[in-house]
Amino acid sequence: MNRTLEIPAALAGIIVAAPVIFVLVSLIRRESEGPGIFSQERVGLDGRIFRCHKLRTMRRDAPNVPTHAADGAQITPIGRFLRRTKLDELPQLWNILKGEMSFVGPRPCLPSQVELIEERRRRGVLTIRPGITGLAQVNDIDMSDPVRLAEKDAEYLDQRSLKLDLRLIYMTIFGRAGQGDRISNG
Repeated sequence: MNRTLEIPAALAGIIVAAPVIFVLVSLIRRESEGPGIFSQERVGLDGRIFRCHKLRTMRRDAPNVPTHAADGAQITPIGRFLRRTKLDELPQLWNILKGEMSFVGPRPCLPSQVELIEERRRRGVLTIRPGITGLAQVNDIDMSDPVRLAEKDAEYLDQRSLKLDLRLIYMTIFGRAGQGDRISNG
């Protein structure tokens, strides 16, 4: 999706989502200590670091590790709901508006995920903005398999089009796919 479509869509999304985000932030803060919105360094376009925003789904003292390496016991009850419904991603509309992310693209990873970053760099994937959802997510491929994920991200890079982006957004919102990285049940 090009920036001329993304900017007004993200702006409209922020306006519509603002009351929802406000209510969810209040519920998150009522359930556990800490901020309602969580910001974390992620790797973006051309390997540049940016602050990715999400509704906080884990306890405040949870370790800063990739989701697939996180302990499921760290997720708050409301956090499980937010992840399942993908509402935790709503603050990323701000990242889209700022030009750090797109609606569709490879999910941004942590700077510590060196293997995934290198696999993406080798395949040219870092030449596109990361997205809220992507081809890998709707195919249930998460960051626990960096090579397979980078291959699917490269497939998206080769096939990307407005039609594909709209299909992936639809599948993320209305389908079973795109439900996030697996979390250990520790």
